[in-house]
Amino acid sequence: MQRLYDFLRRHPTGVDGFWALVLLGASALGAVSVDRTPDHHGTLAGALAVSVVLSAVVALRRRMPEKMVLLAAATGVAQLALDVETTVADFAMLVIIYTVAAVGARWASRFALAGGMCAATLAQIRWPQENSSVAGNVAIAVFTTVPFALAWVLGDSMRTRRAYFAQLEERAARLEKEREAQSKVAVAAERARIARELHDVVAHNVSVMVVQADGAAYVLDAAPDQAKKALETISSTGRQALAEMRRLLGVLRTGEHQEGGEYVPQPNAEQIEDLVEQCRGSGLPVDFRVEGTPRPLPSGVELTAYRIVQEALTNTRKHGGPNAGASVRLVYFDDGLGLLVEDDGKGAPHELYEEGGADGRGHGLIGMRERVGMVGGTLDAGPRPGGGFRISALLPLKPAH
Repeated sequence: MQRLYDFLRRHPTGVDGFWALVLLGASALGAVSVDRTPDHHGTLAGALAVSVVLSAVVALRRRMPEKMVLLAAATGVAQLALDVETTVADFAMLVIIYTVAAVGARWASRFALAGGMCAATLAQIRWPQENSSVAGNVAIAVFTTVPFALAWVLGDSMRTRRAYFAQLEERAARLEKEREAQSKVAVAAERARIARELHDVVAHNVSVMVVQADGAAYVLDAAPDQAKKALETISSTGRQALAEMRRLLGVLRTGEHQEGGEYVPQPNAEQIEDLVEQCRGSGLPVDFRVEGTPRPLPSGVELTAYRIVQEALTNTRKHGGPNAGASVRLVYFDDGLGLLVEDDGKGAPHELYEEGGADGRGHGLIGMRERVGMVGGTLDAGPRPGGGFRISALLPLKPAH
C-alpha cells in the first residue's frame, strides 16, 4: 500500500486523468439516459460537450488550477444559456473549487467561493421544481449550496495546514542552522581555551627549564651536584609540561581511541603550593600565604586561580630581573576566592604584560581577564608604587548574572 501511495503521489496528473475518464463515462451514460425522457432540458450533444469540458477540468486541475476554475465557470454559464440541465459532470465544480482553495492563487480561491455560492441558486432559478412552492425551491437552493461551501472550506483548511507544515519545516531548518552555528562557536571557544591552556603550560614550564639549564651550564664544573639538581628539575618540569599538553590535546581527539589514555586532572588551588615550590627551585624567591579556611571550590574557579598565579610568576621570571622576588596570597572568603600576586622586580612596560611577553605572541593579562570573566570575577593589574607589578583577582563561587 505504501508503494501504491508513493506512486500516486508521484503521478498526480495520471490520477486526475483516471478520475476524469470515470467522470466522463458516468456523465455520458447519464446524459444518454436523460435524453430518452420526454421532459428533459437541452440536447444530447450539449450535455456531452459539457461533460467533456468538465472532465478536462478534473484532469488538469492541479497543473493549471486558475485556468481550470475559469473554464468551469464559463461552462456553467454556457449550461445556463443553452438550457443544459445539470449532470453528473457538474461534480467537477466541487472538485475545482476545492483545488483552487487548496493550491490556487488567492484571487482564484475567492472567485471559486463566490461562484460556488451562486451556482446552486442560479441552477434552481433556471430549473425550478415544478411541484414545489417558492419556499421549497429556496430550501433546495440553500441545501445544494452547502456542498460548494464545504468544498471551499476543506480546500482552504488544507492550504492552511500545508502552510503550517511548511513553516514548521522552515523553522526546523533554521534551528538546525543555528545549532550548527552554535556548535562552530563552541568549537572555536574550546580551541581558544585550549590555546590559553597551552600558552600557560608552555610559557611557565619552558621558562623554568631555560632558567635551570642556564644555571646548570654555569655551575657544571664548579658544583656538579647543583648542576645535577638543576637537570633533575628540568626533567621533572618537562614531564609535567608533556603530561598537561597530552591532557589538553586529548580534548581535540574526541572519538579517537587513546592508548593508555589517562589524562592529568585539571590543576586546582591546592597545586598552587607545588607551583610555588617549583618556582623556588628554579631560583625565584616566592612568599606563599593562605588565609581563611581552604575548602573545595568549583573547578573553573580553581583552574583560573592556578593559571593566574602561573602566568604572573612566569612574567616575574621574564621581566623582574635577576634579584626579583614574588609573593602569592590566597584568601578564602565565604562567597569566593581572593588572589594577590606581587613582585618587586624592575618590571616591564605594561603593554608587554598585556601581550603576554616581550615576543608579543602570548595572551598575558588579556588571557587572565578572559579567564576571570568566564567565572564572573574581577581582575586588577598594574605597576606597584615603588616598583614591581601587582595582580589582584576576586573569583566568586557563583557567576554574576
